[in-house]
Amino acid sequence: MHADPKRVPFPGVAFDAAAARGLAQRGVLLVADIRAQRLHVCTAAGLWRSFAISTAVRGLGNRSGSGATPPGWHRVAARIGAGAPLGQVFVARRPTGQVLPPRAWRACGGDDLIVTRILRLEGLEPRVNRGPGIDSFARFIYIHGTNHEQCLGNPASHGCIRMANRDIAALFAFVARRPAWCWIGSGAGRCSRQPVPR
Repeated sequence: MHADPKRVPFPGVAFDAAAARGLAQRGVLLVADIRAQRLHVCTAAGLWRSFAISTAVRGLGNRSGSGATPPGWHRVAARIGAGAPLGQVFVARRPTGQVLPPRAWRACGGDDLIVTRILRLEGLEPRVNRGPGIDSFARFIYIHGTNHEQCLGNPASHGCIRMANRDIAALFAFVARRPAWCWIGSGAGRCSRQPVPR
């Protein structure tokens, strides 16, 4: 029996909860707050940065084909796009050679493109986001740049977590050589007591 994705509790102290589950102290925790449409980037020392995002217009959900954003604990299983120019378009995680100029990053209508960088997520919780019919990795759930930056701050995706292209490039660089986990849910806790200097 699968867990109800809307009842997955949020860890009160986010990084400590991740560390208790096995995230290394040098790691990074990404907290995707569905309610606020923000991605908080946490380390053991505190909050590094917070970014506007777009999660699924269909809300939280773990079923394959639901078009919803899966809840719970994940890890970043693959980092794709290192060194690519901002605006690089990817199809099936491969660069197409098409590079969107900044004026095309706020497209009104048209295709929903995967742009600039990809962080592919793998679920860590059986019956929540890992296993047949609910598997985040098999569903191709990513954190990625978008050509619909004007929608950030509002649910708009088909399941993935969208970010502004400059923001995903900065995040990608920050987690490039660190283990990174992601918690997805409604309502944000705190990373720790003090922010990290930028």
